[in-house]
Amino acid sequence: MPAALRMPEPELIDHAGLDSAVYMRIYLLGLKIFVPITFLAFTILVPINWTDSMLEHSNLIYSDLDKLSISNIPMGSTRFWAHLLMAYVFAFWTCYVLKKEYEIVASMRLHFLASEHRRPDQFTVLVRNVPQDPHESVSELMEHFFVVNHPDHYLTHQVVYNANKLSELVNKKKKMQNWLDFYQLKYSRNQSKKPSLKTGFLGLWGKTVDAIDYHTSEIEKLSKEISLEIDKIANSRQAIMPAAFVSFQTRWGAAVCAQTQQSRNPTIWLTEWAPEPRDVYWDNLAIPFVSLSVRRLIVAVAFFFLTFFFMIPIAFVQTLANIEGIEKSLPFLKSIIEMKVINSFIQGFLPGIALKIFLIFLPSILMLMSKFEGFISLSGLERRSATRCYIFQFINVFLGSIITGTAFQQLNNFIHQSANDIPKIIGASIPMKATFFITYIMVDGWAGVAGEILRLKPLIFYHLKNFFLVKTERDREEAMDPGTSGFNTGEPQIQLYFLLGLVYAVVSPILLPFIIVFFSLAYVVHRHQHSGLMSMDVSYALVVSQLLLMGLLSTKHAAQSTPLLVTLPVFTIWFHRFCKGRYEPAFVRYPLQEAMMKDTLERAREPNLNLKSFLQTAYIHPVFRAGDDSNGEEATEEREKEPVLVPTKRQSRRHTTLASNV
Repeated sequence: MPAALRMPEPELIDHAGLDSAVYMRIYLLGLKIFVPITFLAFTILVPINWTDSMLEHSNLIYSDLDKLSISNIPMGSTRFWAHLLMAYVFAFWTCYVLKKEYEIVASMRLHFLASEHRRPDQFTVLVRNVPQDPHESVSELMEHFFVVNHPDHYLTHQVVYNANKLSELVNKKKKMQNWLDFYQLKYSRNQSKKPSLKTGFLGLWGKTVDAIDYHTSEIEKLSKEISLEIDKIANSRQAIMPAAFVSFQTRWGAAVCAQTQQSRNPTIWLTEWAPEPRDVYWDNLAIPFVSLSVRRLIVAVAFFFLTFFFMIPIAFVQTLANIEGIEKSLPFLKSIIEMKVINSFIQGFLPGIALKIFLIFLPSILMLMSKFEGFISLSGLERRSATRCYIFQFINVFLGSIITGTAFQQLNNFIHQSANDIPKIIGASIPMKATFFITYIMVDGWAGVAGEILRLKPLIFYHLKNFFLVKTERDREEAMDPGTSGFNTGEPQIQLYFLLGLVYAVVSPILLPFIIVFFSLAYVVHRHQHSGLMSMDVSYALVVSQLLLMGLLSTKHAAQSTPLLVTLPVFTIWFHRFCKGRYEPAFVRYPLQEAMMKDTLERAREPNLNLKSFLQTAYIHPVFRAGDDSNGEEATEEREKEPVLVPTKRQSRRHTTLASNV
């Protein structure tokens, strides 16, 4: 731990990449925002809340923690001016820290682009929705288009094949080969008896055969199928998708192509930066571009129903914290529930634990949705899954926990009430849920950090795989793969905690120390574990906290102070738009100046660089480059010969004065 914490940031970038360094800064950002806010809240707001007596003179059931919140301030009290002032202070401080962080991270990315090693994706763009032509293949059309329109920078291209069926056959063959290695190893250890198996479902029934002979014959059959499928792909125009990876001689040329419109018709010849070869999700490249809009509409509808129907188990979880409700529904448990230990556990930890169990399967479901939606990179899949996960948690964990009830009741309330009343309803419920969110942070955040440093999940899965699935050394290596840091689950969790901290900073500051402990522990742990483009929408959380505070103050009859809060969301939205316009291009664009500088330096250092050999096979489908497979080697040779160009049949191209670069 000490060595990881002392590691300089440039060394961390060299060791784990820029994304890991930025990920670490997100936790530091949380500490920079919430430590000063916590100090001010406990210095000013907590004494103001504690020294009043609203709850003591009411009929409400409350705890000592509630006396530290805004709930202890009487209706129409002048003390609300302190909360209003602190709302302004917290908002301006958060925006100031965010702006400084945007500047630092944008500078880090530009410096990283200027200093990083040569990569294929720096020179390559993905071109999609190539128009059909009855006279030319996609490969021929692609070459002619870029020779004419990018004559000084176009280098080569690799068309995209629909190799999903071939990929399934190759994977099936690998599994069969793995089983064959297992049975051969088993037979070598005990040659007195040859291993056998049953050919039925899961080997539970069916005809008993020699295991080695059976798998040998199955591998031979699959090899023939793979060869036929490769021939089919090579000779069928239907197997070639209207898309290609186009590589350029310079980064400057690739940047111009990726960031400009290629045709008069803005719906064809669509270009975008190609993902890094290891980041490509090849299965989705075979999806027709015209079907992507339909797929995204289907996923949007499915996500809507998933989000709102999930409120039903969320509402059930919230009833677990209501002792009176349990006793009324299950009267025979009354004597057990009223025991002090059981009572504390039910009200304290059980709701958070139950909610965490419900959310275990959510990331897998959202990742399947993202894959169906058609994203072409693994990082794109994770980003979209993370965004949806945060929206889901905002609606269900945050709003769903504040407004208890079934999904239909909540939808009915929102439909039949004025939009102006919604913040009031939510605002009135916020202070009473501080205890639940404290336990949720402890169960989800603190325990999650402890699980990360112990790596319990990978450890358990490794032993389960080792016991049930591992047959060979290759299996053991795959089982020991530690996986990624889980951006699609970690980033939504961080955003939710930013939201909770900003919402409760003014309402119930007692929650803030728990947020600080989470960010502190998480920074230390992830700094140890790690030794992109990370989008933290803290501005949105700030706007939500301001709107809910307006609703809360309106229920407290603090009408004279509420109008002054209107300027805060307006300022925050303006700040967000300013930062988006000022800093976002640094993360989604490649500055032409930086590209030209990098190209110039590279030509000076390596004047004889053969860039074509570096790029020509970079974006070949992995099934065509399977080094341990003879068919894969043949396929690689076949793909390296592509595209095989013939003289154009189109009258408009016959007299092109530019020679082909392929």
